[in-house]
Amino acid sequence: MEALSWFITNLGMGFYNLLYAITHPMTWLNWGDPKAVMRFIYYGGSQEFFFAVLAVFLIVTAIGLWKNSFMWAFVRGAEGIANTVGRFAAWAGLLMVLQQVVIVVIQRIFLEAQITFGAGVAFSKDISWYAEELKLFNAIIVCLCCTYTFVQGGHVRVDLVYSAVSYRTKRIIDMFGSLFLMIPFAVLAWMYSWYFMWRHLVTPKVSASDTLQRLVDAKSRAFKWNVETIGFSPNGFNAYFLFKVLLVVLIGMIFLQAVAFFYRSYLEFKEGEESEGKYLDKDKLGDEEAELAAEIH
Repeated sequence: MEALSWFITNLGMGFYNLLYAITHPMTWLNWGDPKAVMRFIYYGGSQEFFFAVLAVFLIVTAIGLWKNSFMWAFVRGAEGIANTVGRFAAWAGLLMVLQQVVIVVIQRIFLEAQITFGAGVAFSKDISWYAEELKLFNAIIVCLCCTYTFVQGGHVRVDLVYSAVSYRTKRIIDMFGSLFLMIPFAVLAWMYSWYFMWRHLVTPKVSASDTLQRLVDAKSRAFKWNVETIGFSPNGFNAYFLFKVLLVVLIGMIFLQAVAFFYRSYLEFKEGEESEGKYLDKDKLGDEEAELAAEIH
């Protein structure tokens, strides 16, 4: 009973905190105020934020159960975000290849140790800087194309049970997987990645064990931006904080897509087989054999 009371109380506070955050945005969005930044950091990985997100999920779900068109709109919007971001980020693969070619040509043929761009105000970095920057392009593809690949059905899956069951059973499995596997994973990963990112952006260092009072009253007094610019080598790539930002974005997109997949599975279960793949914006490969292989994988 105590656990149930704790949950109901915090869920009720989640609705209140959500309303308060919307009506008082400057308490956490005024980043010229160190206390506002510390509030943003604290609440971004807090129990209060979890219940506020849960409150939004319950509101959207309740409206969607009443009006399925609203739930379909949410699904289309979430999948649209995943597809748009993924299709744009995929161009990082081309940039990675072109930059690698330039590095090889400059280093092996022209025997230069630096690459310089621009005239007047030039951007000049050591070859090793550009070589290590290739990791960033790879991280962009992995983090920003993950949910896009999920929407497109491109992730490898083992269908020993799934492929043999009925249509509605598949939808039940999908709902269970999204609600009890994808979403909990995203929540736990967010809790760790959120503070991991901020520890490389500000000082004093922040952690999940810090209380709101400690952050706002004590650490905000010594607050300053301290974006990580240390590379693994003396002349190497020095913007590794971007990897931490990408990690947080990845987790956020996974959570959003998990909710959308839960809604899609429910709607397809309710509406029957004729709604399978409804509104799904899948890319066409332009090759029947390649598309068949993609379906079989």
